[in-house]
Amino acid sequence: MSLEPFQKSAALSLGVELELQLVNTHDYDLAPYAEDMLRLMAKVPLPGAVVPEMTSSMIEISTGVCHSSSEVLGQLSQIRDALVKSADKLNIAVVGGGTHPFQQWHERRIYDKPRFRELSELYGYLSKQFTIFGQHVHVGCPDADTALLTLHRMSRYIPHFIALSASSPYVQGQDTAFDSARLNSVFAFPLSGRAPFALTWDEFTVFFDKMTHTGVVKSMKDFYWDIRPKPEFGTIEIRVFDTPLTVERATALAGFVQSLASWFMHEQPFMPSEDDYLVYTYNRFQACRFGLDAVYVDPANGGHMPLREHILLTMSQIERHAASVGASAGIHLLRSSVERGENDARWLREKQGEEHLLAEVIRQAAERFRGGVTHTQQR
Repeated sequence: MSLEPFQKSAALSLGVELELQLVNTHDYDLAPYAEDMLRLMAKVPLPGAVVPEMTSSMIEISTGVCHSSSEVLGQLSQIRDALVKSADKLNIAVVGGGTHPFQQWHERRIYDKPRFRELSELYGYLSKQFTIFGQHVHVGCPDADTALLTLHRMSRYIPHFIALSASSPYVQGQDTAFDSARLNSVFAFPLSGRAPFALTWDEFTVFFDKMTHTGVVKSMKDFYWDIRPKPEFGTIEIRVFDTPLTVERATALAGFVQSLASWFMHEQPFMPSEDDYLVYTYNRFQACRFGLDAVYVDPANGGHMPLREHILLTMSQIERHAASVGASAGIHLLRSSVERGENDARWLREKQGEEHLLAEVIRQAAERFRGGVTHTQQR
């Protein structure tokens, strides 16, 4: 199968996808209600889409094409409000976070869809262990070569994205000591990791053709890279974010990506290099393990510094671009949390420290996700 042509899209346009947890309101374990939720949500006119995910206790929401953070927030809030009202009718709850803290993977059911059945047959138990929840951010690129340049520039900031979004410290009832344990499940897949270092679409097409010739891949969907081009949308898609606990933080992260992309496209502050990837895996591990307390190795000069300092430095560098794309409020939200040393992983740990009961932590996380939406009468 040949690589489809890179479609035109508006530079710096945004699209956001969020994978969300469906939990019962008895013990706050995952609940297989995706089909019921999809049925109810189909009756509500909404922007974007609501679709199933790998297992039946997950659901994915996505915006349409947006041009600003405020548009992203407007669409995500509208979908969120409809989601929690539908969940109330089913006596379940919707929760953010990158992992469910105490679900048992072997209890999950693969959602009945041909692609999910095919992946389950290929990957075995890894498919059920893929009951993890991420945020994907698409950013529009004016042409294919700009997309690849932006992708490789963006790779220096993968640790920043991981630390800012980390919300998966617990797995199967245990504190993993990672801020983002979710990504450990992604790394198990053979086509995960980083995209090949190609700076032109012609080079990338040669790589893709070689891969399809081996029979290992059929389409771009088969690559689970941290960032991948999406030629059918005219975007690059950043995939390392844990799903945040609120749509406001999800929006702020999208604004951060958009501001970085604006900086890259307008100023071309540096040329990416294959050498950038010498420290890529180390930086990614540091961010997963320690979150905002990670050490960051600067690929440009090999210098070591606290990741939180590099995040704050980056936010200063892109301030003008954040203002130009309307993302200043989101950058302020993220900057404040970095200065306090707080992310969603820390919030979850603090709640567990207070409650000593992960089910109660999930109940409170569900309340946090619903924002100001009042509870409706349950059936």
